[in-house]
Amino acid sequence: MDGIIPLYKERGMTSFDCVSRLRRILKTKKIGHSGTLDPSVDGVLPICVGNTTKVVEYLMQSGKEYQGELVIGKATTTEDFDGDVVETKPVEAPISDEKVKAAMEKMTGEIIQIPPMYSAVKVNGKRLYEYARAGEKVERPRRKATISEFAMCRNEYDDMAQEQHVYFKVKCSKGTYIRTLVADLARALGYPGAMKWLTRLESGGFTLDQTMSLNDVQDAVAHQTIDRHLYPIDYALKEYPSVELTEDQWQAVQHGGWLKKDELSTTANEVVLKYNGSTKALYHLTSQGYKPTKMFSVK
Repeated sequence: MDGIIPLYKERGMTSFDCVSRLRRILKTKKIGHSGTLDPSVDGVLPICVGNTTKVVEYLMQSGKEYQGELVIGKATTTEDFDGDVVETKPVEAPISDEKVKAAMEKMTGEIIQIPPMYSAVKVNGKRLYEYARAGEKVERPRRKATISEFAMCRNEYDDMAQEQHVYFKVKCSKGTYIRTLVADLARALGYPGAMKWLTRLESGGFTLDQTMSLNDVQDAVAHQTIDRHLYPIDYALKEYPSVELTEDQWQAVQHGGWLKKDELSTTANEVVLKYNGSTKALYHLTSQGYKPTKMFSVK
């Protein structure tokens, strides 16, 4: 079985939980996901099955979109509501839409983030959350992220709790910590803050309305209709131009051979090579010609 399943990951499950259950449902070990979601986050989690595990990295390169809620007035150890509250500051008057939007605008484009202590980033061979659980401090690496859109969907003031609730949408590059982004937004507004909930709306070119739940997958397998729901390997490579190979070219590509620049009807830096309509390889252009980046099939 080969193909990509745009899975809907429910809250309360880890990404590995999803993979483990799918291995049992699909009766195969060759499964990988493209981009971990925290247990408290739901939404789009593209799953690669069989030969399509070779394109996980290309799915991960695509941008992601999220929606969620930031609570301004309290900070936690994890920057979301899974952690313990470590700081509070009453929001004594509503924060205006204009002020929130102006702060968001300053946080778009390329930014530098420091990952939260409760994250899977490795430092000296250990994950940050391992240091955090042991009560140890360690210098965290600074990371670049690109925020293409950071928009306010709704802005509400809770006068009883003296908190501001900002509902937001984010479009960003891979590796962005949304928890950190919104906690930094609260700081920019002069308060501690933590993310209450988060949903991933898009990942790997898949949107929420394309997803299947684990129960949907199980039902499709039971009714022998799962093939109808699998996306081909091409879906992960749709941003690249493709070229159909001749018989002679395919013979060379089967053995990892290079192709001359003028052999292919393209000048693209990277190109998908097909034979008989089937995707076989991704090649990239060098000064000597086109060289293999990744082989997907030699049959």
